[in-house]
Amino acid sequence: MPGRWPPIRLSTRIVGAVALLVITASGIGHAVVTGVDGAIGRVDAFGGMQGRPGGSKGTNFLLVGTDSRDDIAPDEKKRYHLGGVPCHCTDTIILVHLSQDRSRASVVSIPRDTYVLLPALPAAPGSKAGKKAGAKAGSGGTAKPASGTRPAKINQAYADGGPKLTVRTVEQLTGVHIDHYLEVDFTSFMKTVDVIGGVPVCTSRPLKDAYSGLNLPVGTTTLNGGQALQYVRSRHLDPAADLGRMQRQQRFLAQVIHKTTSGGTLGDPLRLGKVVSAVLGSVRADQGLDSGDLIGLARAMKDFTPGSSEFTSVPLSTSSFHVPGVGSTVKWDAPKAGRLWAAIRADKPLTAPRPAGGGPAGVPVGVDPARIRVRVENGTGVRGLAANTQQALHATGFLTPGAPATAPRHVPHTVIRYDPRWDDSAKALAVALPGARLVPAAKQGPLMRVTLGPDFATAKVRPVTAPAPDPGTRQAAGALTGDQVGCP
Repeated sequence: MPGRWPPIRLSTRIVGAVALLVITASGIGHAVVTGVDGAIGRVDAFGGMQGRPGGSKGTNFLLVGTDSRDDIAPDEKKRYHLGGVPCHCTDTIILVHLSQDRSRASVVSIPRDTYVLLPALPAAPGSKAGKKAGAKAGSGGTAKPASGTRPAKINQAYADGGPKLTVRTVEQLTGVHIDHYLEVDFTSFMKTVDVIGGVPVCTSRPLKDAYSGLNLPVGTTTLNGGQALQYVRSRHLDPAADLGRMQRQQRFLAQVIHKTTSGGTLGDPLRLGKVVSAVLGSVRADQGLDSGDLIGLARAMKDFTPGSSEFTSVPLSTSSFHVPGVGSTVKWDAPKAGRLWAAIRADKPLTAPRPAGGGPAGVPVGVDPARIRVRVENGTGVRGLAANTQQALHATGFLTPGAPATAPRHVPHTVIRYDPRWDDSAKALAVALPGARLVPAAKQGPLMRVTLGPDFATAKVRPVTAPAPDPGTRQAAGALTGDQVGCP
């Protein structure tokens, strides 16, 4: 049907909410914000709450979404693999912390299967306790709410108590004061992706999931809205399941940030207005988030870049903690999670500082340079060239056993001789030595032999870094910045 956008599950819609924060905070004008302010649905997320954590530096957003699929037509459910009965619970939960100086956004994924204790539910009407409570209410008394707690998964909090119980549960688990609440609906995700012209994602192995229809080749692929939907909702690529899906969502978010901050979107008022309208069309927010907040963020974060964002997930002690009547849950690693939330409360970065002196971040390569052995020879008449180059390679992480040497004769070009069995290592080394030519040398073994030519006399070694893990292969250790998570 022309003009109709395919619906999506909320596991993807949360991306639109984070894109909203980035886009509005990165330079959206007063007229655009105030023009769409009235389109935001409102929800009471904090009214009457007591015993909340104290405020902290910076601003904390809780981004959630339900698995509602009431508006999806049967043929669309079949086409997009969206069958099943909704639980009316949160399918994705993300906490975003914007630093007080607006120079950093920390994005923390909270697993939806996190083990929690929720308030006990009132007795069912047909049970003995329910009949007793009903009789008391009917005789002029007031039925008391249930007391105590019960084990559950965190995504059940929304089903039991809506936004308020969700916020309360997250605050109790983390000790982090939530300043604003955003809840996302069906359509904004795909529209946003298409309006910004698609989003590139990269993978070092094929990704194929019969459940979502995802089928990506090795390398970088620019995804349109429908393809992006398949990418961020896939849960059956490997045993990592939902944890792998969270990592793919983070990688996709990093690419959205890169696209919106470097692709001209923010400098084109018409295009920016379309993006914001697409995102805001179905967002629900707390009553205190208004256009003034968005304008303040815009002014403060005009220099926001992909490297300004950082992504992580809550550290886990076990990913399969069985609870009778609840099923398989995940439990947080208390000491590590405690340090994570303490850093958020203290407004401290989650990632390690950049190299001293403001040096450039390393380019991710296919093989960790710490696994690549390199020997450098000087094939020119420039004194010290081999020693300086080998020292620079060592500084960026390569193994450099032995002393640099002088080649038997001068060479016209810089070459890397390598055994074809270690071709991936050779390609990684070539990234660090721009312009070097790769020359296969059978039976040479794992050692890479570099002979420097005159073309490298004025060149510099390019810093490289180990590749970020493909989403779904394993849980990443610690946090990564947006330019590390995204495609090289």
